[in-house]
Amino acid sequence: MADVWKKLKDWGEIYLERLEDAGVARIVINRPEKRNSLTRIILEGFAESLDIVRADQNLKVLISKGAGPVYSSGLDLHFLRAVSNSGLTDWDRPTWNIALTEQMVNFPRITIAQVHGYCLGGSFGLMNVHDLVFAADNANIGMPEIPRGSFGQIATSTLFHAQIPIKKAAYIALTAQNVTGAEADRMGLVSLAVPEKDLEATTLRYAREIASRHMAPLQHHKIAVQMGRNLSLMEAIRLDQLVGARQAHAIDATKHVEDYLKSQKGGPKFSEKDYKRPDA
Repeated sequence: MADVWKKLKDWGEIYLERLEDAGVARIVINRPEKRNSLTRIILEGFAESLDIVRADQNLKVLISKGAGPVYSSGLDLHFLRAVSNSGLTDWDRPTWNIALTEQMVNFPRITIAQVHGYCLGGSFGLMNVHDLVFAADNANIGMPEIPRGSFGQIATSTLFHAQIPIKKAAYIALTAQNVTGAEADRMGLVSLAVPEKDLEATTLRYAREIASRHMAPLQHHKIAVQMGRNLSLMEAIRLDQLVGARQAHAIDATKHVEDYLKSQKGGPKFSEKDYKRPDA
């Protein structure tokens, strides 16, 4: 059966849609004639999309992708220059892309970037703050900021926070050389690289499977990751205990153990068709 998408809101340069009966929403950057370079409209539409998804407890996974041949070539440089000349660049006044980055880091749903073609600069920073990244193996990923005259705001912080080897991060930043999706997969910058022809099907398969799970463990996973990633091991373990106690108010993790064990006979089976909690 073909996937059926219903459009929830359209800003022209970006739109939000949902996959029927799947718990999956998708943001599509829709400016292909300009290689999906990011404008104020796109950044504001992206942020508003987060609020729309947040308000619907049935939506558990949010995908972002680009229309046409690329994910996004980064911030539109004419837009960036206008912002730079507007007086809105004081350090205590976050610009639209900084505000969106902060929203994405704290967003209480599972986010997936579906990356093909170019993913550069500002969109590279946006990619880095998704929970999962599925990339075409021939994608071109990188940050061209330093040759342009910028250290790479957001792209730099998110890259060096990605916990890939620091020499690899420095190579991407300082040489401005793109890496392919396959190379990004090997260095741990993306979750998985696949042939471009399989990218959408792979992304939707994983999105459907994740969205078939109970909301509580998905949300508490994000709490544990975001709050615990920079703690010492012992502090993270104590945090896990607190997060576990909080999760117990929302779900009994052992309630359906018998059904789960029965489903796993013969080896692990984790697709939504193999096992799904009855209360998910």
